[in-house]
Amino acid sequence: MKRLLIVYHTQSGRTQRLAEAALAGAREIDDVSSVLQRAFATTLDDLLDADALLLGTPENFGTMSGALKDLFDRTYEPAAGKMEGRPYAVFVSAGNDGRGAQAQIERIATGYGWKAVAPAHIARGEVGASDLDACRELGATLAAGLSIGAF
Repeated sequence: MKRLLIVYHTQSGRTQRLAEAALAGAREIDDVSSVLQRAFATTLDDLLDADALLLGTPENFGTMSGALKDLFDRTYEPAAGKMEGRPYAVFVSAGNDGRGAQAQIERIATGYGWKAVAPAHIARGEVGASDLDACRELGATLAAGLSIGAF
């Protein structure tokens, strides 16, 4: 069974709400195992075992969370050459802009050799129903893509 790993960090709970919506969408696809995990708890093996990744972070001072950066710091070198072409997407909870966090994650993902397969979603301000719907769709899209072998 294909595996979608949704990795996130939250302090306020907003990014967790987005992550849970993504998980709900992903679980609509029966033949994909979808797992929700906090960034600090995620290991190199978790990344290597995933067939696709969905990465969620709050934007803190114009950048991704320290927890997601910590995951990248711990796994980047050991993962070198082992994850080329891995499909991924991003969601960001931002007080106002969110593009700084998105750009940094995308830059690091390029270094891993990952392939963006869906546009990032940035929830600006309070998380609303449209943000939850967008993340639900993002989770479903990645899981469906795995299910049909699109990536």
